[in-house]
Amino acid sequence: MLRRLMDYLRLLLFVCGVLLGVQVPAFVDQYGKALTAHTQEAKQSLAEFQRDADRFFGGDIDRLIAHYKQNPDAVFNAGGESIEAIYQRYRLLSEALTEFNQSAYGGFDQVVLSPLPEIRQQVWQHFSHSILLDGRAIAFGLLFGLLFAMLCELTLHGCGRCCRGAYRRIRLSAKAQGEARVEKP
Repeated sequence: MLRRLMDYLRLLLFVCGVLLGVQVPAFVDQYGKALTAHTQEAKQSLAEFQRDADRFFGGDIDRLIAHYKQNPDAVFNAGGESIEAIYQRYRLLSEALTEFNQSAYGGFDQVVLSPLPEIRQQVWQHFSHSILLDGRAIAFGLLFGLLFAMLCELTLHGCGRCCRGAYRRIRLSAKAQGEARVEKP
């Protein structure tokens, strides 16, 4: 009976691990969608300035920004700084999106190694648990399920051994103390 219970516990741990594991690709997918949306928003914010750069500076937005910054009028000067901030944000997001879409696992690399913190935080706060049924999600879920079940089983097995060893030491100590009392009279 205990053996069957342990088998069911292993199965339960594996299924829990699979369900947790398929959340990782779902998070990466939502991160990618948020990154795409932010990139499109930054591109739209920059579009009017890019049109001016196309019209007056041969498409070079850096020259447009420099023109704004060189203007002695403080308002124009501040406008140049604002345009530059939008442009830098667009470049950062665009590069991150290119890196994200570089390969099938590029998104995983980026989310783990070099995410954009504000986007990762936004996705984490608004994460909706879902189950993606694509090859990557299934493979990741099965691998995570196996590792999770093994880790839990090894932990429980190790705790059991520690508890058994502690119980034996306490029992031997109590037995030795009982024998010592019997010998004292």
